[in-house]
Amino acid sequence: MDVVTIGETMVLFTPESSPLMRYSAMYSRKFGGAESNVAIGLTRLGHQVGWISKVGNDEFGTAMVSFIRGEGVDVSQVKKSESAPTGLYFKEVRHAGNVQVQYYRKGSAASTLTIDDLDADYIGQAKYLHITGITPALSDSCYETVMKAIAIAKEKGVKVVFDPNLRKKLWSEERARTVLLEIAALSDIVLPGVAEGDFMFGEKDPLKLGEHFLELGAELVVLKVGAKGAYYFTKDEHVLVPGFIVEQVIDPVGAGDGFAAGVISGLLEGLPLLNCVERGNAVGAMATIVPGDFEGLPTLREIESFMNSSDDEDINR
Repeated sequence: MDVVTIGETMVLFTPESSPLMRYSAMYSRKFGGAESNVAIGLTRLGHQVGWISKVGNDEFGTAMVSFIRGEGVDVSQVKKSESAPTGLYFKEVRHAGNVQVQYYRKGSAASTLTIDDLDADYIGQAKYLHITGITPALSDSCYETVMKAIAIAKEKGVKVVFDPNLRKKLWSEERARTVLLEIAALSDIVLPGVAEGDFMFGEKDPLKLGEHFLELGAELVVLKVGAKGAYYFTKDEHVLVPGFIVEQVIDPVGAGDGFAAGVISGLLEGLPLLNCVERGNAVGAMATIVPGDFEGLPTLREIESFMNSSDDEDINR
């Protein structure tokens, strides 16, 4: 197993007849969740990934597990709850710069995850454990589960990759800041955005943010700076890796998950850090040009074609 990730995936409904839910009588049904987005992104790039979660013993949960299994993700560690439902959310893409999301996840099956749902040997067989800041926000038991998973990874020699993925609606800012800093300090690789770094440290300067995360203990920090691309920081160097320009952003949701999948994929292949971040930038860019949270995540052949065509455009300029 290359990567194990843990977190909630929900049923996603998107208005079809109008971007605004108030006017729409028809909705498309898909699935979305940061961790499963990363898992699917990695499987499309040729890696073996396992997803730990919990769904309701309902039709939505059954459909979700079947779908994610069909994408090549190992779902053997996904449990079913007899008492809690599968979570839902609705997404309005009014335009690329205005995406409204409404969650119906309180009391969901995934929020009932406990440390008893973890298999230490399963986590221990992976090269990386992927964690986001969403899962510990869902409930006290989810926080305990994430911390236990990290402890298992540390014990088993599995590197921890942490994407803060801040969701202010899920918890108080004080609690969020405390937990995100706690997990970042336990992580080997951290993948924040500038806004998340500002939230955690009260600092907007990318170079200072890189230093702050390294001081917490990370060996690698990859800081997303929007369309400019991303910096990577180690104790020896910091480099800005330019982003890729796309003609039109259709749906930006899931771009950060695609970025994470691209970076982790490069690390798994042993690529130089610059190429790992370049792949992350490319996958994130491709995710924005297709509607849906993960639908635009590319295969390795597609990402190589995209990156080569971008190189050709740079030459022609």
